[in-house]
Amino acid sequence: MPHLIVAPILLPMLAAALMLLMGERRRTWKTLVNVVSSACSLAVAVALLVWVDGSGGPAAIGVYLPGNWPVPFGIVLVADRLAAMMLVLSATVVLASVLFSVARWHGAGVHFHPLMQIQLMGLSGAFLTGDLFNLFVFFEVLLVASYGLLLHGSGRARVKSGLHYIAVNLLGSSLFLIGVAVLYGVTGTLNMADMAGKLAQIPSGDRGLLHAGAAILGLAFLTKAAQWPLNFWLVPAYTAASAPVAALFAIMTKVGVYAVLRVWTLFFAPSAKVTSLFGADALLWCGLVTLAFGALGVMASQSLGRLAGYSLVVSSGTLIAAIAFGQAPVTGAALYYLATSTLAVCALYLLVELIERSRQMTADAPLTEAADEDAPFLVGPSQTIALPEGVNLDEMEEVLIGRAIPAAMAFLGLSFLMTALLVAGLPPMAGFMAKFAILTAVLNPAGFGSAAAVGPAGWALLILLIASGLAATIALARMGIRYFWSPQQRPSPRLRVIESIPIAALLLACTLLMVGAAPVLRYMQAAAAALHQPAPYINAVMSAKPVPYGVSRTVP
Repeated sequence: MPHLIVAPILLPMLAAALMLLMGERRRTWKTLVNVVSSACSLAVAVALLVWVDGSGGPAAIGVYLPGNWPVPFGIVLVADRLAAMMLVLSATVVLASVLFSVARWHGAGVHFHPLMQIQLMGLSGAFLTGDLFNLFVFFEVLLVASYGLLLHGSGRARVKSGLHYIAVNLLGSSLFLIGVAVLYGVTGTLNMADMAGKLAQIPSGDRGLLHAGAAILGLAFLTKAAQWPLNFWLVPAYTAASAPVAALFAIMTKVGVYAVLRVWTLFFAPSAKVTSLFGADALLWCGLVTLAFGALGVMASQSLGRLAGYSLVVSSGTLIAAIAFGQAPVTGAALYYLATSTLAVCALYLLVELIERSRQMTADAPLTEAADEDAPFLVGPSQTIALPEGVNLDEMEEVLIGRAIPAAMAFLGLSFLMTALLVAGLPPMAGFMAKFAILTAVLNPAGFGSAAAVGPAGWALLILLIASGLAATIALARMGIRYFWSPQQRPSPRLRVIESIPIAALLLACTLLMVGAAPVLRYMQAAAAALHQPAPYINAVMSAKPVPYGVSRTVP
């Protein structure tokens, strides 16, 4: 079973190499390889999640040494509850994007399918690595793939926003590398578990340098997590991207959030004696300002694409603010919110493509008034008909009775309604449960029945979460009226089954998160408890031993 830890990285890497060897003409075979590889990656991620959760206790951790070098000198991969959950989430988003792209977008440019698998490889590596420098390497892998995917389909808007996206991410990567170098100079190691164990031993004279390196590294992570004021690139870039790419990018900001959560809880956990909760205030107010900025952007959005982009900003700000409280119950609720918001925005980006698609004008001519009292309505140039008494007409003088709702419009309308409930955090969907769980943990820091006071930050998060939900409700209702309620001289769009399946599957996953909220929240709380008590993680990594040659590996 430990060999399965490296599979989420090897599988998409081998699939991408195979597709590159096929060339561009064998697009059908490349599509098949991409779909099969993504589905297998999802199955492997689920198997890892079941494995680490079945290990029991906070020490549900699997460690794998790919090069068989001793820690901390060699590369180490670590699978715990948080990493397994992020693997499942990323594989789900990639599979949905790949299936949706089969309808039309995968043929809009070259190397689309290999880039999707390279993106998945970078995501999986970032979630599994236990080494800061390899985290940087996998960040670069997924970013390089995202550059090509963002420009997929060409066009002026994609090129313009793509250049901004590349410039900002190159700046973030430079800060990442500088921060890693400073931390390595202070601690003498790049292994995150080893570094966390050495922080308490750093002399007081070098502690300022340690904090400077951590701040620079945090700035790089916050840039990638789309925190204000460094998030000006996100909405234009994601709006210009093709629908499957924008849906895939719903997980990208969560990589920055994951990096903040992983590194911050390892290095500056509440249990740390000297460096406890360093930078918590900065993270908190950064998240709150980002949340407020995203809510204003949602209200001001006049297109669904921009609304989806600002919804990502809202979710990212909410997560960073919740993480900054440094409390396991709040972090557990935030992880539940991370899963629901990512799947919801992914579905929303796919719906944007279908809702805004150009439609042919094939509607029948509307009924118009005629002078004949016995047959007061015209059907054509000269033919009139008499309507039964009590028949209702709409604003376009079309008969309402007996009009069937087209299946395509029914699917889009119901999907949009579910997505709107999820994004706005309205009951009974999982988005409401996630926000309720966050606020419950924030307002009861010592548990129910305690007399612990709620600080200004807790009340600020309460107000902003409610305000952002209200803003999303108003904006999404306005979009719903525009696209589904207002009379239009356009027939329903023609949907392909392969385009509808990913959206339905994502919404089904969100529904399952709602129905199974209790076990899912227990899993998230267990993951959060392990994060805020990092000693088992550190011990598991540092106690991993290379396997002697000729001896098979065993479960650590």
